Amino acid sequence: MIRRYFPKSLYARILLIVILPIFITQSLVTYIFFVRHWDLVTANLSENVAGQIALISRQYENAETDTERTQLMNEALEDLDIRVRYAPAMQIPEDNQLARFNVYNATLDRRLRRALAWPYWMNTQSWPNDVEIRVQLGDGALIFFAQRDRVFATTGPIFLFWLIATSILIGATAIIFMRNQVRSILRLANAAEAFGRGRDSPDYRPTGATEVRKAGYAFIAMRERIKRHLEQRTAMLAGVSHDLRTPLTRIKLALAMQPNGDEINALRSDVLEMEKMVEAYLDFARNEAVDEEPKSFRVASLFDEITSNVERSGRCIIAAAPSNVSITARRSALHRATSNLVNNGLRYADNVWLSARRTDRFVEITVDDDGPGIAPEQYEDVFKPFVRLDAARNQNESGVGMGLTIVRDVARAHGGDVSLDKSDYGGLKATIRLPI
Repeated sequence: MIRRYFPKSLYARILLIVILPIFITQSLVTYIFFVRHWDLVTANLSENVAGQIALISRQYENAETDTERTQLMNEALEDLDIRVRYAPAMQIPEDNQLARFNVYNATLDRRLRRALAWPYWMNTQSWPNDVEIRVQLGDGALIFFAQRDRVFATTGPIFLFWLIATSILIGATAIIFMRNQVRSILRLANAAEAFGRGRDSPDYRPTGATEVRKAGYAFIAMRERIKRHLEQRTAMLAGVSHDLRTPLTRIKLALAMQPNGDEINALRSDVLEMEKMVEAYLDFARNEAVDEEPKSFRVASLFDEITSNVERSGRCIIAAAPSNVSITARRSALHRATSNLVNNGLRYADNVWLSARRTDRFVEITVDDDGPGIAPEQYEDVFKPFVRLDAARNQNESGVGMGLTIVRDVARAHGGDVSLDKSDYGGLKATIRLPI
């Protein structure tokens, strides 16, 4: 349940690990300050002022002359810093609305209720620096004005300000620091993704923490090993295929000098098939060895080239691609892969449809035909090198089973893939899916 709401990115997780303890610590400090310190100090201040007001009220009520009362007011101002005046014929409000719904007032109200034996009314909102308290004495009322910091602990707002300010400062520092740390990881991820799509990133240099740099150098070493392996495999395949052409040519010439016969014609057919195999190997090697930079182009222009090539061979296909569908890829490699699919369809079907569409993450190139198709359990087998099907699609008379292998190699070199399915036209549907 918690995993559903847990951040997915490393950056967010690190920030959560840093900021969550800060938030918990600040919350505990705030709770301890307000419950243990601020509330206790405010209670003591309010109780002290309430006791002084009760004492002054009692002495004022017991005073016999106006002189005594005036002297009492002066002493309260000088000694207690409380201003007092008497308002004859004043009735305090019965409903003490200003004492409600205020955390400051609640503490003071409890202390006054405990200390005073007379009705009272308090006002903490009308004066910015003072608290007004009225005590009903007979027909009149004593009006007290005490400074606010004598009644309430005023360090709360200052404490909150510095608490919030330090939290923002720590959070901003953590965000900047973590962003710099995560940036090196993102650069490594982007370089790996680009390499997986067949796009080299020679400008990548490992940066960041020691562990990230170590992973970056390991990626560079792995990339170089893969490149060397591909180069060695391609060179070996091209070399072997090229070396086979010389003895095949000698055999072909020797057979040409022999009189026609069933055995000689069979040998000539075998030599011709071997030549096609060698050419297929060389084509595969050339496809691997091409060092073409990816470029952006419209898929419609690629379809135009393929359609023209097909028409020159005396066939036709139905091609349609939206004009706004573009892709960044190795154009010649993608041209070769798409042409292989089209030629494969033309070999076994009467009609071939070529289409393209763009999704949120991919560009899909689809080749449909109305031929006999192949069994679903053989969809993956046809992508294996040198596999030729002998069933409904007939034996691959003009190839050696490398065409679809090249298609998959091209697609995966771009970070995509190719898949087969049953076509709505009754035959086979091949879809090249490349990331945007």
